[in-house]
Amino acid sequence: MTSQMSSTQLSQMSSAAVDDPLVIFTPSGKRGRFPLGTPVLTAARQLGVDLDSVCGGRGICSKCQISPGYGEFSKHGVTVQDDALTEWNAVEERYKSKRGMLDGRRLGCQAQVMGDVVIDVPPESQVHKQVIRKSATERVIAMDPATRLLYVEVAEPDMHEPTGDFGRLAIALRDQWQVNDVVADLAILRRLQPVLRKGQWKVTVALHKGNHDARPRIMDIWPGFHEGAIHGLAIDLGSTTIAAHLCDLRDGRVLASGGVMNPQIRFGEDLMSRVSYVMMNAGGDVEMTRVVREALNGLAVSIAAEGGVDPASIYEAVVVCNPVMHHLLLGIDPVELGQAPFALATSGSLSLDARDLDLDAINRAARVYLLPCIAGHVGADAAAVALSEEPGKSDDMVLIVDVGTNAELLLGNKTRVLACSSPTGPAFEGAQISSGQRAAPGAIERVEIDLITKEPRFRVIGSDLWSDDPGFAEATATSGITGICGSGIIEAVAEMRMAGLVDPGGLIGSPEQTGTWRTTPEGRTHSYVLHDGSAEGGPRIMVTQGDIRAIQLAKSALYAGARLLMDEMGIDHVDRVTLAGAFGAHISPKHAMVLGMIPDAPLDKVTSAGNAAGTGARIALCNVAARDQIEATVHNIHKVETAIEPKFQEHFVNANAIPHAVDTFPSLSAVVTLPVVSFNTSGGGREGRRRRG
Repeated sequence: MTSQMSSTQLSQMSSAAVDDPLVIFTPSGKRGRFPLGTPVLTAARQLGVDLDSVCGGRGICSKCQISPGYGEFSKHGVTVQDDALTEWNAVEERYKSKRGMLDGRRLGCQAQVMGDVVIDVPPESQVHKQVIRKSATERVIAMDPATRLLYVEVAEPDMHEPTGDFGRLAIALRDQWQVNDVVADLAILRRLQPVLRKGQWKVTVALHKGNHDARPRIMDIWPGFHEGAIHGLAIDLGSTTIAAHLCDLRDGRVLASGGVMNPQIRFGEDLMSRVSYVMMNAGGDVEMTRVVREALNGLAVSIAAEGGVDPASIYEAVVVCNPVMHHLLLGIDPVELGQAPFALATSGSLSLDARDLDLDAINRAARVYLLPCIAGHVGADAAAVALSEEPGKSDDMVLIVDVGTNAELLLGNKTRVLACSSPTGPAFEGAQISSGQRAAPGAIERVEIDLITKEPRFRVIGSDLWSDDPGFAEATATSGITGICGSGIIEAVAEMRMAGLVDPGGLIGSPEQTGTWRTTPEGRTHSYVLHDGSAEGGPRIMVTQGDIRAIQLAKSALYAGARLLMDEMGIDHVDRVTLAGAFGAHISPKHAMVLGMIPDAPLDKVTSAGNAAGTGARIALCNVAARDQIEATVHNIHKVETAIEPKFQEHFVNANAIPHAVDTFPSLSAVVTLPVVSFNTSGGGREGRRRRG
């Protein structure tokens, strides 16, 4: 079925002078131009975008739901008009009325392209669902949660002591639990008398201790002795993914972990793109606040279901996030964070009612605690990493790197701790990469290249077999080999450098220079063929020169940030490196160092902390004293602002080389021999081997 077109759109279609519209898909970053009237589903299929459809575009299955973005997208260089897609049609109306569909969603098989447009493919519309690899890290946490259950015995009413029932409950809490000055909202007061009498003046209350000057609050009440569990959520609200851990507040056990893509990605893949969107589109911040709160509600429901608990038993949440996400979650315009001096509206910790953030999926009385931000571009997520990893208690000099769309770094020891952020962009997440995709079954995540034959082998998410192992084809038959994710592209580029396929400047050699047909010409540059599934109808997965450049830019920003901290500290090397975040658990230290993502250090001193920000959130959820600790700690962390540091550009340029133009990496040279090759425009590559030292 086709959508009804306006007269303006028909006029546009008939104008031969109008260029074909540009269609940009997020989160993949894939783009292309298509004739007017092309269904979004067709455009997605031609670009290899992961958009589901079971009914073949007949408007029956609704698997192809998409979310178009409107307004000015400066990063993409497009302005999306309100009529960029054909009008809402009868097929979509019928589906929404019968089965329901979120406001703003369209069916990709029905919506047709009529102008430049940015299209987000939500997770539920993707065939290969992203694997949120931010699982909970095992950690012993001293339990002292802000919310706990207390059993009390309340004095019965006495005509000679005209104290109300709530007053006598407050006295019981004071005398039996040393809880003073307790408060309760109207909903509790309405239930209080029948509950007291049903329990024969014995009740159990869910009590929130309160933070700082806040008074203790009764959040729920049951007759008699209540043994039911109370739960909390530790939420890591990232630019690209939102991860959460459902915890039992009695013993700290993680009952379930889950995650979703951050739906704000359709407004911009990185933080500054989202700030730019707000600057250029009135109400853009309101829309981004709405969609992220909806995502949190949906995640709370799904993770509660996975953990087998009622969402109403979730009485508390702790949220960690970067400053832009912090402001957008709170409904604060983030524009000031897009320009010097990068002023936060508030940097201190916050304790709020869940309903203040429209978190309706959990208990209506639930409280939400946000950790403090360190500075304008170093947020509560970095504070959570500091809480988890405690660099200020380290005897040796440790560099902690939380890699993501916006990397955050901590450097220090017992003497001093420094922090900075570095805008690495989405390349490490697999975006802006020619065959890139998010981490999902079928995505290449590990790569090895033979130093002699230059032949690759790889592993994909969903299988433990390498591509040259017996049974690999059968093991991956369901998922297929669909693309390459962030960890895969990082390992691929590092392996290409070790195999002499890429020179220190990042140039890919020709077949004559490298001795392999896999470095195939692509225009004026070359690409490396990692996997060719075209004979079976699959994709041809290559590492292009553009991919190398995207990784160089990302890793250079990360390394330059680390060098700035080292300059400020007055040191030339670090004793150890801790990789935090999803990448920390999925990238080998050797590949990270060959690429030049991190400063040189002994490889056995480069370790993974897993999702340290999520761990910090869990600590703050389960131990109220930890909140006081981190609030005091952030005041002692010195922020280095990369955006205004004059040496950042110098460090950035030097870090473009693989691994580096100036730094010698002696620890790496002791274990890895890098080929001496040059594939510059004068031709005639040089080959040989030497140790860097």
